Amino acid sequence: MNDLTDLTLTETLEALDNKKISEEELNRAYQQKIDNLNPILNAYLYICQGSSGIPYAVKDVIVTEGIPTTAGSKILEGFIPPYNATVIERLSYHNLRIIGKTNCDEFAMGSSGENSAYGPTKNPWNLNKVPGGSSSGSAVAVSAGLCSFALGTDTGGSIRQPASLCGVVGLKPSYGRVSRYGSIAMASSLDQIGPITKSVADARLILSWIQGEDGYDNNAVSYSNIKSQTKKSDNLSGIKIGVPKEYFGKGLDTGVESAVKKAISKMEELGGQIIDISLPCTEYAIATYYILMPSEVSSNMARFDGIRFGTDRDNFGQETKRRIMIGTYVLSSGYYEDYFIKAAKVRTLIKQDFERAFEKCDVIVGPVSPTTAWNLGAKMADPLAMYLSDAYTVPASLAGIPSISLPCGFSDGLPVGLQILGKYLDEEKILTIAEVYEQSTEWHKMKPTVDMS
Repeated sequence: MNDLTDLTLTETLEALDNKKISEEELNRAYQQKIDNLNPILNAYLYICQGSSGIPYAVKDVIVTEGIPTTAGSKILEGFIPPYNATVIERLSYHNLRIIGKTNCDEFAMGSSGENSAYGPTKNPWNLNKVPGGSSSGSAVAVSAGLCSFALGTDTGGSIRQPASLCGVVGLKPSYGRVSRYGSIAMASSLDQIGPITKSVADARLILSWIQGEDGYDNNAVSYSNIKSQTKKSDNLSGIKIGVPKEYFGKGLDTGVESAVKKAISKMEELGGQIIDISLPCTEYAIATYYILMPSEVSSNMARFDGIRFGTDRDNFGQETKRRIMIGTYVLSSGYYEDYFIKAAKVRTLIKQDFERAFEKCDVIVGPVSPTTAWNLGAKMADPLAMYLSDAYTVPASLAGIPSISLPCGFSDGLPVGLQILGKYLDEEKILTIAEVYEQSTEWHKMKPTVDMS
């Protein structure tokens, strides 16, 4: 058998069921790889020892009972939660074991993995490149074979964008599909927990395990549950695929555009009907997001006041302070109606754009990121340039709809992700379409080739 760490979750389960491998062998293989590569990649902030269960990784903004949770911040250094997040509790019923907590931008605030108080995460495809963020460590751990799968959180693209830049699958469920209980809040009306995986089938399986209401998150719903498996199809016959003209304009790297357009052509070859659509409010999404999100950050970060957790606010990083200040300004007297209220109205218009588009098509496809992974440090002095890297992921977050990133090619040796967006609570459709596309290509089987010995 090949390297055990290359197996997808579904392949791992099958191998264990057929007694081709043991849990001890599996854990030993992952632990050895972590020991070798984590000092280089900085994907994990804390590593748990163990020899039983299937090892998975957890973004360090998701609380884990008895295991340190720092949210990538010195503010929470040494904090050990007394309870588990709902998603952790639900995964515990499936013979899974937390192998470690993954590095992330501080309190999930960032698009590159460089805002962690514990140092940046490195992209396994090129150690001089960013892995994306904020779920940087989770995406890198999956890409480099340091876990069977990982959990991340997505507020404006923080699962999908690093998944794209690291060449793996990342699923942002519909808002409310998965309980947020136990996820340290950044922007409560946008945050959503989801899986980062080696295959679309794995993402489906994990979502089937973690979905649904729990009595703690009032926004969590149980409508239209996702099946753990679905009848396989090898074509997209009868599927209407919308391609927004706004997603293929200024700012999109030519290599990324070429890879995504080839993926769309492949979907047409598979029987999909390509339909040109328009999402006219897309150009306002970044401005809207960076008014609403910091406003919620300002409120949520107020609890870290140096009393409850015994740390000083001077320990906040620069980006966290920036967002708190922007949010406080936007919510202040005299500016609330000029900024926050207007942004909330535009958010409704963006949602209505999607609703109108879905009257014409079943799903919408496009790029995940305007570029492939950029050089470490290249955008740290220019926050606006960093924010624009979320241009294609933010709209789905504002609308609360599901979206998946999956590998669709390379540009200059770096992975490119294809984004598939669906109607609210229609993860079933985007997962089915993503699986058909994935099975027709070899992109998801490609592994990082950087020499990390």
